[in-house]
Amino acid sequence: MNRRLPLFAIAALSLAGCHTDMWRQPKGEPLGENDFFPDGQMSRPLLTGTIARGKIRKDDAFFTGAVNGKWVDTLPVPLTKALLERGQERYNVYCSPCHGQIGDGNGMIANRGFTLKRPVGNYHTDRLRKMPVGHFYDVITNGYGAMYSYSSRVEPSDRWAIVAYIRALQVSQSPEAYGMDRFEVEALKKTHAPAAGTESHGGGSHAGESHAGESHAGESHSGEAHAEGAAH
Repeated sequence: MNRRLPLFAIAALSLAGCHTDMWRQPKGEPLGENDFFPDGQMSRPLLTGTIARGKIRKDDAFFTGAVNGKWVDTLPVPLTKALLERGQERYNVYCSPCHGQIGDGNGMIANRGFTLKRPVGNYHTDRLRKMPVGHFYDVITNGYGAMYSYSSRVEPSDRWAIVAYIRALQVSQSPEAYGMDRFEVEALKKTHAPAAGTESHGGGSHAGESHAGESHAGESHSGEAHAEGAAH
């Protein structure tokens, strides 16, 4: 009997220590209220410079499209055929519905009642042809006007692929503006001339026209563009 006494004493002390306050103690709930902070919110904004684990981004040109507050003029990634093909595929998914397959702003949405104070961007204007590639990357990332951000849908590497492809589209429609002489232009037209009976594809572009820039994108000085919200 005496041997059991210590066990009963320990059990009694344990029960006494397990008061409801231990699991009902004051604590903050995510997105709950808290009158301690001036804004009354329990959840606090991230401190400046906070970096998620595995998400450190030291390359400003690649991740923001700008260096020292200025948009970059050249692609921060190698310009390759694979990059342009990826850019074309992503562009057709995310950009062509508004900007059209050749980037002239005559996409299906633009032609089906989507009216704005300013028309959907046409990449073949002098203003957008001269725009640094970083501008287009920024527009994809942060949106512009009526165009929302695509940062949650398009990864940084794909944003640059789109930028490169749009620059290729610009070259394909205005090769002279990128320093190509008339002989190169004629060679380009012959190389990409559509076969007899070939129908034009969306946006009124010919098959040859929509791909011509890919062959000569390397001759464009940067690799620009995307669903240029500046368009909006």
